[in-house]
Amino acid sequence: MLRLLYSLHRRSTGQWHWLRRRFTRPGLVVLGAAVAAGFMGVDTDHSVAYQAFMLLAAVLLLALLFGWIFRLRFAVTRALPRFGTAGQPFTYRMTVQNFTAKTQTGLTLLDNLADTRPAFHEWRAAWLEDKQNFRSLRFSPGPPPHLFQRATVKEAVVPPIPPRQTAEVALEILPYRRGLLQFTGATLARPDPLGLFRAWATVAAPQTVLILPKRYIVPPVALPGTLKYQHGGVALAAHVGQSEEFVALRDYRRGDPMRHIHWRSWARVGKPIVKEFEDEFFVRHALVLDTFTDRSYSAVFEEAVAVAASFACTVLTQESLLDLLFAGPQAYCFTAGRGLAHADQMLEILAAAQPCPTPSFATLEHLVLNHAGVVSGCICVLLAWDDARRSLVTKLKHLGLPVRVLVIVPAGGGAALDPGPLRDAPEQFQVLEVGKIEQQLARLT
Repeated sequence: MLRLLYSLHRRSTGQWHWLRRRFTRPGLVVLGAAVAAGFMGVDTDHSVAYQAFMLLAAVLLLALLFGWIFRLRFAVTRALPRFGTAGQPFTYRMTVQNFTAKTQTGLTLLDNLADTRPAFHEWRAAWLEDKQNFRSLRFSPGPPPHLFQRATVKEAVVPPIPPRQTAEVALEILPYRRGLLQFTGATLARPDPLGLFRAWATVAAPQTVLILPKRYIVPPVALPGTLKYQHGGVALAAHVGQSEEFVALRDYRRGDPMRHIHWRSWARVGKPIVKEFEDEFFVRHALVLDTFTDRSYSAVFEEAVAVAASFACTVLTQESLLDLLFAGPQAYCFTAGRGLAHADQMLEILAAAQPCPTPSFATLEHLVLNHAGVVSGCICVLLAWDDARRSLVTKLKHLGLPVRVLVIVPAGGGAALDPGPLRDAPEQFQVLEVGKIEQQLARLT
């Protein structure tokens, strides 16, 4: 049954996409009226609706004949920004070059995105994720289209293009999901004389732009953590190798690294002189992202990535480091702050994060516990609050590490959860419900 519904969903969305691009709005109205008249005019003895059907069908056929006669040679060039952000529209420009020997007028530019219709296992996972939305649909069975539709590009009117000349067009795009957004080509369309059906010509123009995760406003919060000794000092975040803050000059001792030698002083006094450094203490947080879910698509996981991105942009300052820890095919640790990397680089990594059905949550636990000795505090963004995740928080508490936990739950699943190991510090334990994330984050303290 699910495979039949998936087939209907895939076919209906593909056909509707083609109809919306080929027919103008008046054309869709005429097409709908023709279909309705055709159904009502089946019984020709008791209805005259068949006469309207014949008239409308003749008009559509005439529009189709004019619409297929279209020859246009052109090329396009996009000027895309480096990044976009999910849920936030942005504008980019396209240059259209006319290769014909006549002025081209009355054109509309449509940018083409890669087909994002899901495979069956992805569609089924989304259906299981949100059955309520599934039941609410009447004519297109399956999850809401925006779950898989990565973006919507508005059509743009092209100014007249003289022969062998170019014209510049601004287009607006609204990305729905994070990740790599793929463009495949561009289409120039022109309506028939009746204004019902559009003829078009398409050229290949593959290109990509990275869409960063959406972010929420996070108020200033009392993040867990204190100043902690960092081997290598501040320069650890700005340079490669071990280095500390410069304090003074002293005589060379056996074992001092050659790169610490102060050559000017050696030349002046005639004996080796080295620079002396002092190790420093500063705040370093761990941002732990839980990626362990057996669903290829999960609204809970997408919101977890958005929450992690929001904290990444908020925590990073000139006086602290932030370590992003998560697991995929392997364990990952990415450090930003203090000149080592910037927030946009961390957002790029989060834009590519994927759900991880295997191996077990123990992989992430092992990574976090091994890293606990160098951080001042830990922020955990979790997809559930089960025994494995409570065990991780318990072990971090036993190590004396301050912890803040944010558990993302599905819409309607915001029932009170037992803080468990954080029962003695309930303000460090928050449950965030899908659909209410922004409001609940605004109440953090």
